Amino acid sequence: MTRGPQRIVALTEETTEWLYLLGEERRLVGISGYTVRPRQARHEKPRVSAFLDGKLDKIVALEPDLVIGFSDMQAALADKLVRAGLNVWITNQRSVAEIFTTMRWLATLVDAQDRADTWIAGCQARHAAIAAHVARWPRRPRVYFEEWDEPMISAIRWVSELLELAGGVDVFPDKARQGLGRDRVIADALEPARRAPELIVGSWCGKKFRPERVAARPGWHSVPAVVEGRLVEIKSCDILQPGPAALTDGLEQLHRHIAATVGELPAAAAHNAGHDG
Repeated sequence: MTRGPQRIVALTEETTEWLYLLGEERRLVGISGYTVRPRQARHEKPRVSAFLDGKLDKIVALEPDLVIGFSDMQAALADKLVRAGLNVWITNQRSVAEIFTTMRWLATLVDAQDRADTWIAGCQARHAAIAAHVARWPRRPRVYFEEWDEPMISAIRWVSELLELAGGVDVFPDKARQGLGRDRVIADALEPARRAPELIVGSWCGKKFRPERVAARPGWHSVPAVVEGRLVEIKSCDILQPGPAALTDGLEQLHRHIAATVGELPAAAAHNAGHDG
């Protein structure tokens, strides 16, 4: 007998990607319109939500036995769905450890614990290999990760942790501990410049990163990353989803860029447990 919810609507991409990795995609009856991982999900599943809102009538018509969303940002949508009589689970993972825990919870719900344990063990082994590799570097470069530009928002906690794991030093570790985006807003436009990052990573939450605009900011001309032309983009689907993508492709991209900044080679034999974006 198949256990757990049979008709799941995923309001964010990480749930969809994880269910596909677990081989449980048949349970998905609706997904977020922002889903790009895995590619086939956009062709196989109806898109019924944005991030902040969704098509309530379409979601209800799918008769899901569980709707899964993420964070306080989806509280209003979750409220509508609950009032419509649906079962709703909103997760709020913010750290790497919490991401792994949430993935295990979902795997338990769909009776796929063994597959989840195998995938997670492989992923954590890769993390350990990268950590051991960068521990031998003579130094770690300072990195500024920008999640949004107007206003400037620095890295959320899991990104900051992955950045450190990848060999860098987050220039805003104090803000990374703040759970809400508004608490990671950088009010002083010169503060990142004063922290002298050697690498700037942009991931503007769904819109294209414009390194030339960052480099042209008043007072930023002498920032080491600007002087050396080390301003790079990691797409938000690869790093800002608190699920498999960030733990694999997002981390690997961070690691390559950070290694290049200090003239080191990245750790070999990359573990690639995710789908292509």
